[in-house]
Amino acid sequence: MRSYIKQTPMKMHKLLAELMILLGIIELSCSAVQRPDYDDTSNPEFLNPSWMSSIPDNQPLSAVTMPGTHNTMALYGGVYAECQSWSLASQLRAGIRFLDVRVRQVNGNLTIHHGVSYQRAHFGHVLEGVADFLREYPTETVLMRVKEEFSETNDIYGAVVDYIHRYAHWDLLWHSRLVPTMGMARGKLIILQDFSGPDLGMRYGSLDIADDWKVPTLLHLDEKWESVYNHLEASPSGNMAQIFLTYSSGAGLFAHPRSVAQLINPQLYDYLQGKTDLNQRFGIICMDFPASPIIRMIIDFQLKKVQNKGNLFNLFFQKGNTGWTQKVSSENSKTKNCTDKA
Repeated sequence: MRSYIKQTPMKMHKLLAELMILLGIIELSCSAVQRPDYDDTSNPEFLNPSWMSSIPDNQPLSAVTMPGTHNTMALYGGVYAECQSWSLASQLRAGIRFLDVRVRQVNGNLTIHHGVSYQRAHFGHVLEGVADFLREYPTETVLMRVKEEFSETNDIYGAVVDYIHRYAHWDLLWHSRLVPTMGMARGKLIILQDFSGPDLGMRYGSLDIADDWKVPTLLHLDEKWESVYNHLEASPSGNMAQIFLTYSSGAGLFAHPRSVAQLINPQLYDYLQGKTDLNQRFGIICMDFPASPIIRMIIDFQLKKVQNKGNLFNLFFQKGNTGWTQKVSSENSKTKNCTDKA
């Protein structure tokens, strides 16, 4: 009985603290904020549309450090659904190169969803946006995770292929599971296929991924940050032939995406700022509500590393490089023939 009496006030104190934090973040989120680490205004502070142009052609994409957005198209639906505030075009011009796209299939139609929330767009809009961007900036490449959401058909391959032919073009895609060099990837959309079916590009599961997105309450932010921190720390010494992907985003019943980003993004910014004098690759850093300064900071890691460590990656891929390239070309041809028949 005494133990119960002692525990009850502690539980009440924890709940009250949690409620106060939650109410404080909701109040803070009522107006748009533009900080170096977090931005939920409608436009980026500044743009970085062609930052990949400085990367040598022989640099493997697995060595590139790049910014990305979680649930890229989730701009509508209230605090529990919204993960971004910039349009797709603005994100790409701000420097985002990894997109996280969720599609709902209904009779072959692919609409964009975040859970139950329809995002006033379909997959064709995304493809058109990426194609337009790459046409304007052919030195760049875009990686796009495609996943089914709010439908459970487990059969979106045919619809995805149909949309590619209708709203983009087949040669826009990188048709191989292999990690390309920057030269091979320029002007290409690399689909990270998170659905079953023949190969359209690379398999999402082939990446080294940290996506501990469940944050039940804001009192669990330490656990979330630990996951982000550990994966970023592992990236520089990880398999250089494998792309690393770290999600800083998270959500839960008492921690909506905006509130998590407001508290995690500053930690991410401080962490990266402390690494600016080091030459390290961190892979893809995927965020909710990123700001132009943190995007620029992520981009700058890559540019510094290319200058100082380019020879290391050249040596890594030098052995059998011709055969590797020929194998890619062969796989591209086989994949195209296979899909043309589908």
